[in-house]
Amino acid sequence: MITAGQPAEPVVRVSHLSKRFRLFHERNQSLKQSLLQRKRSSYEDFWALRNISFDVLEGETFGIIGHNGSGKSTLLKCLTKILQPDEGAVSVNGSISALLELGAGFHPELSGRENVYLNAAILGVSRRQVAERFDEIVEFSGLEQFIDTPVKNYSSGMFVRLGFAVAVNVDPDVLIIDEVLAVGDADFQAKCGDKIADFRDRGKTIVLVTHGMSDVVRLCRRAAWIDHGNLRMIGAPQDITDAYMQTTHEGRSVQYLDGLRWGTGEVQVASVEILGADGEPVDFARSGAPHAIQLVLTAEQPVIAPEVIISIFDQNATLVSEVSTRTRDAFIDQVHGERTIAFELDTLPLTEGTYEMSCSIVDESGQREYDARSRFVRFDVLKGESGDEGLVTLGGTWNVDG
Repeated sequence: MITAGQPAEPVVRVSHLSKRFRLFHERNQSLKQSLLQRKRSSYEDFWALRNISFDVLEGETFGIIGHNGSGKSTLLKCLTKILQPDEGAVSVNGSISALLELGAGFHPELSGRENVYLNAAILGVSRRQVAERFDEIVEFSGLEQFIDTPVKNYSSGMFVRLGFAVAVNVDPDVLIIDEVLAVGDADFQAKCGDKIADFRDRGKTIVLVTHGMSDVVRLCRRAAWIDHGNLRMIGAPQDITDAYMQTTHEGRSVQYLDGLRWGTGEVQVASVEILGADGEPVDFARSGAPHAIQLVLTAEQPVIAPEVIISIFDQNATLVSEVSTRTRDAFIDQVHGERTIAFELDTLPLTEGTYEMSCSIVDESGQREYDARSRFVRFDVLKGESGDEGLVTLGGTWNVDG
């Protein structure tokens, strides 16, 4: 534990770490095959990590971000001694608890109760210590009703609940968490976030791998960006996430997906475009800038007074906003043939991130669905001039001494 005035010491030290795997292109399946063909299996070396170096200080929450396949999970497995480095070294000072992948350390035929003891034993916690904390573990997991059920009958979310409950309640010096928390529901994710914040406030050391940029900024003191096995950047969380998000958006454009679609078809959403201030389609939107969402509606026969609804979701499938022509007192007298309408925004309130859009057309009563297209448009929003953070930007202006 850090005391006042005492400089923090590195608890996790990664020094010139490299990890190599062999990718086999043609592998002999038996000794007989090897003798008959008289040749060795062909393979190439794949470096999942290359010359990675960083320290994590005592009491620090350290975030690691990067695209899928960048080497993040391999790095965590090296930290927990599941994998041994091919070059360099890793050291962790203190007891360590890790939640790396779904169901790790669980025996499917054993009950939740038995797996709590088994999982804790793997982490080096005695049976007596587990017994003292058992009720707390089960309460945190919310699985009291299922604790004596074999875990092979658990859902993925229940696996995560129990695994995380064990990992955090054995009170380790270092807590290592991989992306598996994304499997839990919104309520449990919030509960985990609170627990991580509590760990941080108690001076515990946390290494967190996540795709949630807001979690990195909110929870972490520093962050590292791993890109194709190399350490791209390390520093303040906001700087790291900004650079990473800018790269992920490069070359991207609005995507039109084959999502779920239903309805009578009397009126249909033929196309959707996101327009910029000049009225031209854009590849990505910009937070705080003027934009319009333009829809082309089609109907073979006249349809009177349809209502159009637009819904925007974030990457966690959370509804950010839903707006309709009815709620904004915009009346469409009829659609016959082709008709173009647009929802205009003086300033786009969405902050940087990736979003999906749903659109539906219903009758005047709202009961009859003519066309409903679920999350069929995916688009990126880049950071605007304001630099606001969070889910949305409030806009507005400051008045100091006004």
